[in-house]
Amino acid sequence: MTSLDEHGTRPTSIAQLRAVSQPPEVRLRANAEHWVASLYLRDLSPYLTWLLLKTSISANRVTGLMILTGWATAFSLLIPGVAGAALALVLGQLQMLVDCSDGEVARWRNSHSPAGVFLDKVGHYTTEGLIPVVLGFRAAGWPLEFPQDFAWTTAGFALALVIVLNKALNDMVHVARANAGLDKLSDRKEEAVPSQRVVARLRRAARFVPFHRLYHSVELTIIIFIASIVGLFFDPQVVDRVVLVALLPLAVLSLAGHFVAIMASKRVRT
Repeated sequence: MTSLDEHGTRPTSIAQLRAVSQPPEVRLRANAEHWVASLYLRDLSPYLTWLLLKTSISANRVTGLMILTGWATAFSLLIPGVAGAALALVLGQLQMLVDCSDGEVARWRNSHSPAGVFLDKVGHYTTEGLIPVVLGFRAAGWPLEFPQDFAWTTAGFALALVIVLNKALNDMVHVARANAGLDKLSDRKEEAVPSQRVVARLRRAARFVPFHRLYHSVELTIIIFIASIVGLFFDPQVVDRVVLVALLPLAVLSLAGHFVAIMASKRVRT
């Protein structure tokens, strides 16, 4: 394998870049790889990474681009109708593509840092918090008129809070283990399997109705885009309100189930 200095060298081929930036431990991760990355983005990302490595941009700055793309994804939903939803759908995929490339740049240049991990978390937390907030604005009918629009904007903020709390549970596990002096969790599926039979069965059943996976930026933009298509045949504002009202209780149920699954798993046991 090519030796890398701290500044990195340019790859001579896409195959060489893949070998260094997409090792098996990255492609085979159980939880950290989103399905769109496995489906097609990891096939495309080396080409973007190739272009980025021709510049002096750092991995952390690539992550900064990912953050800005995520914010643009959310705010594009302020454009009414299908146009805004379609733009959000495309930008959501672009954010995930850049998210793949920032890690590849870091691995090629051997420039991993806690700052990069932190920025990655900022990008995903803020994007997945902003999308439901702006969905609340769409449901209220942008531009807003108060006080009659408070109900829908409040529902959007409530959905954002539940989604962020759900994401934070995983990070809370790592913080709890670190504070307890336990080893870092390996990214294996068996680590998350509940030890209690009833909880384990419920967790397996959730695979057939995976509503708990609806709250990533990719899934949210897909849902909102489909709703915008439905809105071509019905009142689009009513459709957005139905989506928001449906997502909120399911998010609360997902949060509760996630908490119970963590408490019943080996992750928080000594």
